[in-house]
Amino acid sequence: MSSFRKWIVVALGVTLASSASPALAAPKPVDVQLLSLTDFHGYITPQSNAADGTIKDPQGNTLVVGGAPYLAAHLDRLRQGHENTVTFSSGDNFSGWPTEVSYHADEPTIEFLNKIKVEFTTVGNHELDRSLEFLRDHMGKGECFGEAGLDSCFTDSDGQPFHGADFDISTANITMKGDTRPVLPPYVIKRFQGIPVGFINLTTPTTVDGSTSYQPSLDNLPLVETANKYAEILRRRGVKAIVANVHEGGKAGEDYSGCGDQKAGPIWDFAKNASPDIDAIVTGHWHWFFNCSIPDPAGNPRPVVEAANHGRLISEINLRLDRRTRDVIRTATTAANHPVTRDIAPDPAMVKLVDHWNALQKETYAKPYGTITGDLTRTRDATGQSTLGNTVADVEYFDSQQTEGGKADLAMVAVAPTKGSNSLRGDLRFAKGANAADADGKVLMGESWAAWGYANPVVTVSVKGSQLEQALEQQWQTQADGTVKFAPLAVSKNVRFSYSPNRPVGDRINPADVVVNGRPLDTGRTYRLAALAYTLLGADGYTAFAGYTDAVRGSRDYEAMRAYLRQGPLTPPALDRAVALP
Repeated sequence: MSSFRKWIVVALGVTLASSASPALAAPKPVDVQLLSLTDFHGYITPQSNAADGTIKDPQGNTLVVGGAPYLAAHLDRLRQGHENTVTFSSGDNFSGWPTEVSYHADEPTIEFLNKIKVEFTTVGNHELDRSLEFLRDHMGKGECFGEAGLDSCFTDSDGQPFHGADFDISTANITMKGDTRPVLPPYVIKRFQGIPVGFINLTTPTTVDGSTSYQPSLDNLPLVETANKYAEILRRRGVKAIVANVHEGGKAGEDYSGCGDQKAGPIWDFAKNASPDIDAIVTGHWHWFFNCSIPDPAGNPRPVVEAANHGRLISEINLRLDRRTRDVIRTATTAANHPVTRDIAPDPAMVKLVDHWNALQKETYAKPYGTITGDLTRTRDATGQSTLGNTVADVEYFDSQQTEGGKADLAMVAVAPTKGSNSLRGDLRFAKGANAADADGKVLMGESWAAWGYANPVVTVSVKGSQLEQALEQQWQTQADGTVKFAPLAVSKNVRFSYSPNRPVGDRINPADVVVNGRPLDTGRTYRLAALAYTLLGADGYTAFAGYTDAVRGSRDYEAMRAYLRQGPLTPPALDRAVALP
């Protein structure tokens, strides 16, 4: 071979080798930022109390945190420099306790989540505090219900009518009773530079049997089995990068940026047993905080994070995706929890949003709800009766008569429970209050809201007469120190009962002295009973109702009271439903 030909071959070889080298190099991975919040509960207004407005840093210093204006500002800062980013929630966005939100059918929360560009959320238990239809059709699609401007469809901070969520609402494990198909889409797929990432959305299995979220027409599927099912479905669809977004959580120490050894809660079993195809787990529900790395069943670590509650923290997970395998490079995954401090400039649009809904709260509070002819108070007589307690029992009975499948024979309400919450929270006075819109006998919306209820549904169930007798006996409960606590139950106006206060606890009620609709209580008969779900589930100390059947959900306590007040002027009921025998 001539020198010239050798030169050509060598040169060509060098050229080929040089052009081949980049082709052999691994393609640059795709970085994806996941930003999440959980259990926001409508806390748009910055809070001043310790539980809702502070958090401890790893050094034990108290940080002032939270509020929509600061949450939005921190999200904007965290997104800077990230080409691929997605913001989502791990549930319990709605059913806020702040009145600027709860008075307005949780619409302020939706406006806020839309504005901070949330792309999807899992269903938390409190998303079902009203109904599936409320979640799907009102919150999701913006459909109005009731009286516009009082029950729903308020004007937002931009002067626009409510239009519903701009994001997906998803759960893989809430089904209709007896079915296995989820009532909403089970997962969400997002694509980043052509690579899909699947998010399986899951809801705590305690949801449909919880008190506020009690939904007898719905069912829960187990978390691990459901997550594994949809992880396999996503893999078959070619989705290799998978995140579980779970409204269920736990505790892991006191450091929001770390992972303590003393763990509690169901999320840890989930983290250890859920499919190894799941690359990261984002949690909620427990209102706690942690940033952990837990090995999956194959022994490969994956992040498990929770971002407290009420907008105090933001969780960030950074995934690195391999372009060839389209899977997560686990060793390159990072995670952090960021406090939503108030040491940065608040987002002006969110300041406007908060101011708007707080101003509207004052107007909504002052709207008329009904009239009364005398005081309805919690003050109890010697038999445990009060004008408010008897009224509330009548409200429950009334609501059951309006509910398809309800039609209770009687109603009961705990007026001084031995444990848990008391639904009787305030008095309704005949005399006008300080509000300029008030007048003698007038009941304002905010006054009614504050008198009875905690967003609990009235539920009608079937129980035996013997259970009703037992419930009445449980008005007297012997405490650990041997004393007897009186925990009276108010009954509806079609019930009368007598009791013997001098007889032993557990033997103070004679069924013959209990009269329902003019007839003595039949311990062997089945009755339809209306009560709050909280009471039926035994949360306030009455165990007699265990084993009830045929549950039918009626209105929430707030709406039931309003409907009852609208029947006309309400006269305080006589305190003649319980009589102490000599």
